[in-house]
Formats: sequence, structure tokens, C-alpha cells
Amino acid sequence: MYLFDLGKLPGQQSMLIFHALARMGVEALVIVSPKSPLASIGYFQDAEREIDLSFCRENGISCMRREVGGGATYLDENQIFYQLIWKKSNPRFPVEMRQIFEGLSIPACETYGKFGIEASFRLENDIVTREGKKIAGEGGGDIGDCMVFVGGILLDFNYEVMSKILMVPDEKFRDKVYKSMEENVTTMKRELGDIPPREEVVQTLIREHEKLIGTLQPAELDNRLVERMKTLEKWFTSDRFLFKKTRKIPKGIKIKGGVEIRYGIHKAKGGLIRTVEELQEEKISEIGISGDFQFYPKDDLASMEVELRKTEFEEGKVRNKIQQFYEEHRIQAPGVMPEDFTTAIIQSQSEGAE
Repeated sequence: MYLFDLGKLPGQQSMLIFHALARMGVEALVIVSPKSPLASIGYFQDAEREIDLSFCRENGISCMRREVGGGATYLDENQIFYQLIWKKSNPRFPVEMRQIFEGLSIPACETYGKFGIEASFRLENDIVTREGKKIAGEGGGDIGDCMVFVGGILLDFNYEVMSKILMVPDEKFRDKVYKSMEENVTTMKRELGDIPPREEVVQTLIREHEKLIGTLQPAELDNRLVERMKTLEKWFTSDRFLFKKTRKIPKGIKIKGGVEIRYGIHKAKGGLIRTVEELQEEKISEIGISGDFQFYPKDDLASMEVELRKTEFEEGKVRNKIQQFYEEHRIQAPGVMPEDFTTAIIQSQSEGAE
């Protein structure tokens, strides 16, 4: 397995690297920080609902969708990202998503420990301090024939900018988001009083990964990899990909007798679920699902939406359809059960007038 210790790369390139390596079938550990700020949304999120795109444009913050789950976040040079890429057939790595997250969190937890910060993995998909404060978020999923696992060491964090890139209903709510992050998210600087030298953190992180996955062979960006990243950048920065989950449904919302649009939201242990569905004669005719959850295989979420069409809008039937889909497709979604999707769908509300 290769080691790409890349220092700092322009914002989008720092995330494009693992997407390119996975498509090329290259197994590697990537250690990198964004040189320029970046707003990133999870694969299953709706960009227009999650990110204040106007604020990002006005402040020179690039926006991109990544091909792993999780929530919207702000990335900058004060974060050191570890990105693991391996082939699905590699027996050295676990298969179950929960085992992947828990097992591959060990190097980051041990790295924090070496600097005097006691940290541990917490379901679902966070690393927390002994006091329960989040000090790293993680994401993972499938890209082509590979799996990827991504997390970040928080040297420091810009709570103010993070609160401003998020789409919120009003400024009062934004203040609450800011205060909540300050209270519940911590960093090495907050825990230690100062930021340790970046290179010391990086080398510790590499050594801890080698304890888990074996000796790593140093590698550098070559022309083939750089060209693949450039090609991906055109797609990843396009409106077609950034807004691919956005549902362009008119706000009517009761279209006519027997036809209505409903919106649902439910907070599961594994993340927030949003749904929008069109009902015709008490059956689901169209449905869109988004959120900051993990879902593997990722492309099967769209298949589940198709499967739900023509299902009667009744709790038991919706739940049974989703449960059957989970079983037949061997879905892994840590902290998100069929009951959670069912709740979001069935408890959805109709907005608008006749």
C-alpha cells in the first residue's frame, strides 16, 4: 500500500486525490491538508438546502460534493486529513461498515493520545474526547471497485466560518449553531493550549496507521494521477454534480385532489434524513431522499427510491418495502435503520394551499 504525504494542496485537490486513486484502483493512505478553504457536502445531501452558496462565492470558498456520506463541513489548512483507499477484495480490511469505522478510527485516536488527548470512537462515526466533545468526524463509502475511509485531525477550527457556510432559516438560528459548535466540538489547540507542530502530528498519524495496515511505500503525484484529478475537477465542480440530488418540485403544494407533495425530516442516530415525495391516490409516485447519513453501496439509494414508487402510503407497507430492500441489497447504513426512513416518509407534512 502506498503513502501519499502531500502536505497542503489547493482545497478541491485535497479531496479529489482519494476520488482519483479509488477510480484508478490504487490502494493508499493519503495525508493532506487544504491550502485554500473548501465547503464540502456529503454524497446524499442537497447542496441548496445545506450550504449558503452565496456566502461561499462572496468569500472565495470553493464548494464540492464528495462521494462519501456525512454532513456539510468546512475544510482548511488547520485540519490534517487521513484518507484510506483499498480494494473491496482486500482481505486485510473489514467488510462491515461499522467495523470499518470503528477499526480504522484507531490510528487517529492513538495519534491524539500520543499528544495527551484521550480520544475514542463513538457511534455514529465521530471521534470524541473523554469529556464527550467531538474532535474528528469521519466518512466512508464505495467508489468503483474500492472502498474509502476519510477523517480529519482538528489542529484548530474556524467555528464562525463554519456557522456561516451552513444554510439556516435566520441569523438567530445561526447564532445557536455557532454556540452549539463551540460547546460540543473541540480541537488540539483547545485541549492543549497550543497547536503541536504539523509534521509531528503527521508522522505520528502515519506510524499509527502502519501499526494497523503494515508498512507503507512512499509515493508522489505523477502525471497520470494529476491528469485524472484535473478531469474529475471539471465534473466535481459542475452544477450537474453539485446539485445532482436537488429536487426541482414546484411549491404548490397540493397539486390537485388526490395529488400532493410532502416533505419529511427525521434525525436518526446515523444522521439527518430528508424526504420529498409526490403522492397520487395515496401511493408514492415519486420520492427523493437526501441527508448526512452513510449508505453503502451508495448508488443503491437511488434504487431504493425507485423501489418505493407505487407503494401505498401506509407505515407498515413502506417499512416492509424498505426492510426487504435492505435485505436483498445487503445495505449497510450505520445508525440508519429501515424504521428511520419510514418515519421520515410517513411523518412528512404537506405545505401549501389547495
